[in-house]
Amino acid sequence: MTIQANTIQAMTIQENITQKLNDAFSPEHLEVINESHMHNVPEGSESHFKVVIVCDDFKDKMLIARHRMVNKVLEDELSKDREAGGIHALALHTLTMEEWFEKGKVPDSPQCLGGSKTS
Repeated sequence: MTIQANTIQAMTIQENITQKLNDAFSPEHLEVINESHMHNVPEGSESHFKVVIVCDDFKDKMLIARHRMVNKVLEDELSKDREAGGIHALALHTLTMEEWFEKGKVPDSPQCLGGSKTS
């Protein structure tokens, strides 16, 4: 008799964010980009994210209401300390399909000048 060990690989924070947003909104387009490498954090960190989410759930909602919707879904990640798997920074780009087609893309994130990074 052979016993196989079950290996369960924990999801990364990026994968967890992606799954939660897909489950909550069923977006037409979703990008969850780990931008931690652009900041003064250890290599391999998952603390700084950019989210581009295109969903008609945002139709007729002000920007702050859209952000609140996303923040509510990611409440656990936003409330934890970074050392406990929490998010330190979250850039949100919340668009309807119409806005997405009008804009075509979202702006690039600026370079980090915090911590010991310099321009």
